Amino acid sequence: MRLSLLLLLLLLTSPPPTPSMEDAAFPHLGESSRPPPRTCPPRCSCPRADTVHCNGLDLQVFPDNITRAAQHLSLQNNQLQELPYNELSRLSSLRTLNLHNNLISSEGLPDEAFESLTQLQHIYVAHNKLSVAPQFLPRSLRVVDLAANQVTEIFPLTFGEKPALRSVYLHNNQLSNAGLPPDAFHGSEAVTTLSLSSNRLSYLPPSLPPSLERLHLQNNLISKVPRGALSRQTHLRELYLQHNQLTDSGLDATTFSKLHHLEYLDLSHNQLASVPAGLPRALAVLHLGRNRIRLDRVPPVLPRRLRALVLPHNHVTTLGARDLAGMPGLAELNLAYNRLVSARVHRRAFRPLRALRSLDLAGNQLTRVPGGLPGSLHTLRLQRNQLRALEPELLASLDQLRELSLAHNRLRIGDIGPGTWHELQALQVLDLSHNELSFVPPDLPEALEELHLQGNRISHVGSEAFLSTPRLRALFLRANRLHMTSIAPEAFLGLLHLSVVDTAGNPEQVLVRLPPRAPRQPQAGGP
Repeated sequence: MRLSLLLLLLLLTSPPPTPSMEDAAFPHLGESSRPPPRTCPPRCSCPRADTVHCNGLDLQVFPDNITRAAQHLSLQNNQLQELPYNELSRLSSLRTLNLHNNLISSEGLPDEAFESLTQLQHIYVAHNKLSVAPQFLPRSLRVVDLAANQVTEIFPLTFGEKPALRSVYLHNNQLSNAGLPPDAFHGSEAVTTLSLSSNRLSYLPPSLPPSLERLHLQNNLISKVPRGALSRQTHLRELYLQHNQLTDSGLDATTFSKLHHLEYLDLSHNQLASVPAGLPRALAVLHLGRNRIRLDRVPPVLPRRLRALVLPHNHVTTLGARDLAGMPGLAELNLAYNRLVSARVHRRAFRPLRALRSLDLAGNQLTRVPGGLPGSLHTLRLQRNQLRALEPELLASLDQLRELSLAHNRLRIGDIGPGTWHELQALQVLDLSHNELSFVPPDLPEALEELHLQGNRISHVGSEAFLSTPRLRALFLRANRLHMTSIAPEAFLGLLHLSVVDTAGNPEQVLVRLPPRAPRQPQAGGP
């Protein structure tokens, strides 16, 4: 028994054995069978065995000692001008290659650069100097980002024959229709997102993938959608055509007729003189502002399911009792910068819109708040009108209103009727800037957190000015008529959340001492 204990003690205290020659000759045996330590390019980081990050190092040469096991390689924000084929060809396991924001030109990108990357799924080469797209990209790709280059031409196998391809980003390039071949997406029947915005396209490209769900074509030179160009895109849900040169003759009654799933359509900032015919019944959001449409009323034939109607900068002068009744689900209505006058807005015009949450009537010629506003409103914008009165009866139902803008009107303290703010118990942001107020309106809503009073005629802030607003966080009093002694020292007592008071631009510098901050409540279970 004593001998066994002695042998055990010797075994525990003996040094580890020295590797034999046999171990050295067969590195899979003995101590040397452990994997060698991972190498990482100088200054780069390798958080995992398959991941290499060399971002923002001002590299001018592609690193030459990247592990062959790398699946995710990021070289963004460097000064690379070319990709050496011999280095890329080693990295056959790559799944993600990020080259965003370098100086890579088409001359520095050999045609065969990606031919060995047969597992590549994501490639990002945005913000480089490419003048043409790579001729061949791997069949395995799912996402390709070539945005913000100088690309004038793509090729049939740049994006074609890619059955797994889902998203293609080509915005902010110099593509014309001549640089986009008709078979550009042949064999790529799974593309759901295509961004061609901010290019030089003059008409909507034909032969786009039928699988598209989101198509971005804004900021081009498009004046025409050829007949049938969108007839196969029956899955399309979002179509962005704003900031183009579309005219009525560039569209017809069949342009959108096959888009049975289209929910979002932006045609703003074009040259349309009338509302397009044949709008899809599923349409939920329609933008038509900044065209040449001269509507004196809201069109009566809009899709019934509309959730947002954006018609700013038109000539709408009248809202009848039934003009909006055909869109009962409308949640957002923007009629800003039209020609609405109070006498031609029916008192029941907004009553059918029981789901309305945002109403923008800024920049019209209203002299009073419209009647019959739905109690569902969260945001009401009435700035830049000619309001001369606030009547409590017209605001009485707005108990869910969070934000109210009355800036740039003609309101005086005497124009605000007693009890005006009483029903607005949810109001958090109130903008009364650039009116003709001589002091802070009394009895403001208790929930108020942000109050804009800049650009008025306020010369005095009394000690009771903010007694009703204990949650106030930000107060703007700039460009009034305040002097050093204009604000009572007790004015901000009790405002324990107040962190911003802007008094710049008054006749004298006004220094404000903020109240001590509210102490934090201890967390549950804390000391």
